[in-house]
Parts: sequence; structure tokens; C-alpha cells
Amino acid sequence: MPTFNYSVRDKAGKIVSGKLDGDSRDAVSAKLRQMGYIILELDQQSGLASLGNITLGTGVKPKDITIFARQFSTMIDAGLSLTKCLSILGDQTESDGLRDVIGKVGKDVESGQSLSDSMSRHPKIFPPIFINMVRAGETGGVLDEVLNRVADHFENEAELKAKIKSAMTYPVAMLGLVLVILVAMMVFVVPTFEQMFADMGGVLPLPTQILVSLSNFVAGIGGIITFFVAIALYMLFKWWVGTVSGRLIWDGIKLKMPIFGALTSKFALARFTRTFGTLVQAGVPILSALDIVADTAGNEVVAQAVKRARSAIKEGETIAKPLSESSVFPSMLVQMISVGEETGALDAMLNKVADFYDTEVSTAVDGLTSLIEPLMMASLGVIVGGMVIALYMPMFNVISLVE
Repeated sequence: MPTFNYSVRDKAGKIVSGKLDGDSRDAVSAKLRQMGYIILELDQQSGLASLGNITLGTGVKPKDITIFARQFSTMIDAGLSLTKCLSILGDQTESDGLRDVIGKVGKDVESGQSLSDSMSRHPKIFPPIFINMVRAGETGGVLDEVLNRVADHFENEAELKAKIKSAMTYPVAMLGLVLVILVAMMVFVVPTFEQMFADMGGVLPLPTQILVSLSNFVAGIGGIITFFVAIALYMLFKWWVGTVSGRLIWDGIKLKMPIFGALTSKFALARFTRTFGTLVQAGVPILSALDIVADTAGNEVVAQAVKRARSAIKEGETIAKPLSESSVFPSMLVQMISVGEETGALDAMLNKVADFYDTEVSTAVDGLTSLIEPLMMASLGVIVGGMVIALYMPMFNVISLVE
């Protein structure tokens, strides 16, 4: 019989740790809940390794996992067995990678393993939040409800990302258009005018001299050097951001950037509250939930704050207190979490805060889009218009001399 290490909070709020033997994780979890404990952490001594920060595997899209969870929930609610559900889902999925994994999970379940343990063998397909929620659903006998929540969670997150991506598409496209126009004018248009100016003779106005010099630089060896230097700097930046210290610094800068910083912060808080609320609602232990939240935060500053909070909670602190000591989490969010802890409705409070921040992100995205569009158009007009004026200034001078 396997042995499980547990960390729980009793009715008096005291942290209690110990070991308990049981046939399975679900059996031990149920026994601890019957004893009136709130489970903070529950791990098998010789169990599976921590999943860490896992992303969806190659060839399997988040949308495939969302559809899988939604259909799985419907079939379980209809009374089908797990093996039958997995067999049907494996046959009808359009993803070859997911079909193969579902087949393996089905065989493991048929041999007597739990669904969550079978899924945990494929961490590149099923992320930690999925596995832990399924495990909680198995323990509470509400697997269909939990799978529905998983699908809702992924859909909400995908919708939020789509809004931000949509807002960024226009400025990125406009920036690309500006660069293409600038390079085309520098390489093809300005040299033509330069030859005309040489035939005319005389001294070129300063703006025209600067434009011609830039054109010679871009069209010559300087342009090639600049191109490769830009690529090298980009690769160096990607490497730096990939380091722990670089990621922490860059994520901190993103949170403090003008205009975009507020949007980044609201998105991170929306993701934090939505993920945490979904896990708590599913019955995942608090410390395990915070581990997953930190791994999926998407911002290293937020992740570090969550990890510090987890350490404090493990020592007996409430959830709200360590969060209040971090500048990342606003007082409104902390107060809502505190009220949720006191009333025993933490999941409901977190979901309400998540809805609030989802609305805030949508509003910020709409405002940002309405602000960026005229700014980009004005910038494009100023740049192109300035180049045209600089090119025609020598001709204006010639006309003045003739008159």
C-alpha cells in the first residue's frame, strides 16, 4: 500500500503535516476531507515527478484540448463509461497526435489506472491545470463538471489572448508598412532624385542632404550591416529574455511601460485569478493550485510573487496577507481574496475578480486600439510627407531662382 505525505489545515487554522497510507491518492484525499481537513498538499512518496512548466505538445492545439474536455464532459454526463468515452473521442478527434495519446490513456484506464494518472504520463499534451483538475474531479465524483470547467477556462483564456492579439495586429501591420515604404523610397526613389540634384548643381538644403546620406547608407554596405546587426541584437535579446534574471527584468519593464504596462498588468491579474479560481473551485489543494498558477502566470514578476505567497501560506499564513506585501497585486484583489477566505467562498470571489479583470482588459484593448490607429496614421503621414518635402525642396529653390 503506497504512503502519501500530506500538509493540511485543521478547523482551527493550524497547519498539520504527516503521512498516511492508502490504496490510492483519491482514497487518502477523501479520508482527509472526512476528517475535516483542508488539503494544502498531497504527494505520494514514490509517485510521479512534478510536471513543472509544460506547454501543449507539437501538433496538438489548445483548441483540440478544449473540444476534447467539452465532449468528454458531455459523454460522462450521459452515463458512458470512461473507456467508452475515450474510445469515441479517439475516433472522432481531428488531431493525429491527440488521437494517439487518447488511445494510450484509454488502455491505461482499462488496465485499472486512474484517469488523472494516465493523463500525467503525457505532460506535453495535458497541462498541469488539466491533470490536477481531473484528479480533483475524480476525488469528488464530479468529473463531468470539472471537465466542463476546464473547457470554460481554456476558452476564456483563448478569448482574452485573441483580444490582445487583435489589438496588436493593426500597429504591427502599420509599422511593417512604414518600414517597407521607407526602405523602398531610400533604395529606389531617393537615388533617382539624387542624380537629378547633381545635374542641377548648387548646394542642397540640409534636410535633403540628410535624406540623401541616409539613402546612400541604406542602399550600400551600411544597409546590409544594419540588417545583420539588427538580427544579432534580436537573437541576443531572445537569449537574454530566456535567462531567469533577464526574464524577470524584462517582465518587470513590461509591467511599467507607458500605456502597454497597464494592459499587461491587467492581463496577468486576469490570468492569475481565473486559473486560481478554477483550481480552487475544482477542489485542488491550495499549495498545488499556487504551484500551477505560478507556472502558468506568463509573467515572471507575478510568478515570483505567487511563489513567495505559497511559502508563507505553507508556514501558516492566510492567502491574502503575503499577496498584500507584493506590489503586483492591487488592494482590491487582496481584499476580495481575504473576504473569500473568511466566508469560505474563495473560488466565487476569485471568479468575480477574474470577470472584472476580463472586462478591464477588453476596455483597455478597445481604448488602445482607438488610440493607436490615429497615431500610426499620423506618424506615417509625417514620415512620408517629410521625405517628399525634403526631396522637392531643391526644386522649390530652383523655381525661386528662375522667378
